[in-house]
Order: sequence, then structure tokens, then C-alpha cells
Amino acid sequence: MIIRALTPDFTWAQYDDLASRAFGPAPEPLIRPVFEAAAAAGRCLAAFDGDRLAGTAFYLGQRQWWHGRPVPMAGVASVMVAPEDRGQGVGRALMTALTGLMTERGYPLAVLFPATMTIYRSLGWEIAGHRHEAVIPSRALGSLPRADVKAAQIRRPGPDDAAEVLGVIDRAHAQARDCGPVGWDEATMRRWLTRPGSYADRDRYAYLAQDGFLAYHWRRGHDEVFVDRLVASTAETTAALWAVVASNASVAETVRAVVGPSEPLWWMLREQDANIAERESWMLRLLDAPAAIAARGFPATDLAVPLLLADDLRSANAGRWELTVRSGRGSLTRHRTGLVHAPATPASPGGQHSGPALELGPRGLAALYAGTPVATLRRAGLAAGGSPAADAALDGAFAATPYMLDEF
Repeated sequence: MIIRALTPDFTWAQYDDLASRAFGPAPEPLIRPVFEAAAAAGRCLAAFDGDRLAGTAFYLGQRQWWHGRPVPMAGVASVMVAPEDRGQGVGRALMTALTGLMTERGYPLAVLFPATMTIYRSLGWEIAGHRHEAVIPSRALGSLPRADVKAAQIRRPGPDDAAEVLGVIDRAHAQARDCGPVGWDEATMRRWLTRPGSYADRDRYAYLAQDGFLAYHWRRGHDEVFVDRLVASTAETTAALWAVVASNASVAETVRAVVGPSEPLWWMLREQDANIAERESWMLRLLDAPAAIAARGFPATDLAVPLLLADDLRSANAGRWELTVRSGRGSLTRHRTGLVHAPATPASPGGQHSGPALELGPRGLAALYAGTPVATLRRAGLAAGGSPAADAALDGAFAATPYMLDEF
């Protein structure tokens, strides 16, 4: 089995055949542009048995928000192995090679939606958050606060508005100090806003305000409106965009929306009419631990904790480190012999000690980065060593409820 990068001149028919055998038939307009863009950028790897395509995997160049700061992130997609080649290590070989490629390209983080978790956990990935879909009876949206849609200056964006749309979305995530949502590049957004695209497809619609963006489409004929994305920075625009969705209540019976755990809608509805109908887990891996810590946002806390990291796949992450957080910024530096800093406490601000380091493998480190309490990691067998004071300091620094609005 040989693994190599797919080039743009690769035959689409072979890729389409593999995709259909691996995941079932999918509309060509949905998958071909994404695949061809990845191949053209050298982001798609393939496994070959002679001339036969046995598997593929590629990544998308993205950004992921962590406490309001965008971190470069590689979104792993379309990890496929032909049915007759499964169970022979093809998927592991592809993911090992792709992990190396993503690291070489400078991505500190990688994220994926797993079809199965076993292989990814064995390679250091761990659950970081979820993508939620809420179902709301359309009539319930009539109870939302009154909104002045005209005052919000909502308009229909086109491809030339791609940069403005991205700016509006980015500002909303930064202001909310969100954890988990991803940002796309301008070329992708332009494609989505161009017919035929995604938000500009038939039965798919987008609206843009100075501080908000809405994208939705119709499903099940005209019985359901599906809100792909609704983000806004102010109460007025949030209410106005939901009012646009609510205006379809005379036609659609239900509204299904991709929402985060702190979506204002939960507080805007008069009754408990919205329910989570679907939850999909996504997994995270730190490819470059020092760079990932340096790029992440943190609350205004002050700590220094010794860590002992293990990582068989990315050996550069392994070893003893000092994790410090100061003024919302984090750093991970190699341990120096002698005293190491301990978490600052009210009784001993800025104190030092040489206590035991918290021991984490790549799964535990990914889960900690995503805000999983250290006590949970201990009970799951993903953390050892350390101290109660360090656990409390880390919980405060990494506290998060990550969520995703996209899927890939």
C-alpha cells in the first residue's frame, strides 16, 4: 500500500466511486468542489493498492475560536477506506501521514467528526464538544420579543460580500468569547454566496446585517425551516434575524436550528418549547502543543503549573513542561531544572513549588484544552499526578463549553 498526495489531475470518477462505496452516494455538486480544492492545495492524501484507490483523507484550512481568539485549525474530512480494505491498517496509515502533513503546514490544532472513535482515540484524538440541532415549533417563535427588522438594515448578501460576512461572524464569536466554532476562508464563503453554492442554492437563503448573519434553507418540502447559522453581536440584531426566521411560521410547521449552548434563543423563548433533537460529537487533537496554548484565549487568571506530557505520534509534544497563564495569554515552555512555578493562590500569590507534574497523554491534553475538568480526566484514566491546587487552577483557566455550528 502506497500513500501519496492526490494531484488536481486525478480522475474524479475514482474518487466518486470510493466515496459512494464508503459512505453511500452523495450529490456531486456538494463534494466535488471541496475535494478538488483540497487536491489543488496539496491537502488530500490517498492510499493506493497498485493503481486502485483504496482510501483517502484530506483537511480543510480553517480557524477555530477558543475563548474569543481564532486559532489556526485543520478540519479533517472525508477519511474513507474501501470496504474490501478495511481492517488492514489503511485508515491508520492515512491518518498518521495526514497528521504529519498538517503539522508541517503549521496547524497547531486539528478537528474531525468521527464515524468511529476507536482509531482516532488510539492516535491521540478526544471528544472536545458537540454540534447541537434544536427543534422548535414555529408557533413558539411568535412569543419572541418584538424586533425592528427594518432598523437592523438586513439585506441579501452576494459573493462580493464574502469578506464582510466573515468579519461580522468573526466579531460575534470574539465578542462572545466563544469556544469551538470555526471560521472559513474568503474563497469558501464567496463560493457559498454564489449560485449554485450553499447559502445561495435553491431553497437556501442568507441575510446580512452590520453585526449579524443568518443562513437557512427549507427541508421536507415546505414543512421545516433549517437554520444553518444565526450569529449576531447585539440584542436588536439577534431579535431581528430570528424575526426573519419566525416570519415563515405560517408555512413551516417547525424550525430546526444549529445552536450553541449559550444561544440567546434559549433565554428569549417564553416557554420550554425548544428541544435538542440531535447531538453530534467532534474530536480534537493538539498537533503542536506550545503553539496551541500560545494561540488560545484564556480568562484573566494567573497560574503556573508543571505538566508531564506523553505523545507517541507527535514526539515534539512529549516531555516535562511549565504551563503559565498571564493576562489572558498562555505559554508552554520546556521545564528547567530547579524550582517550577505552582498555581497562584490567594494565600500565596505568585508562589513557587516543586510539586508533582500533572501527567497527560494526547487525549487528556486535548480534553483539558477543550475545558474538560481535571477531575473528569482523572476518573476517565486520562490524567494522573499533579495536585488539588493545580487541578483547581487549570479548571478555571480552561473552563469552556465548546460547540460547533458547521459539519465537515
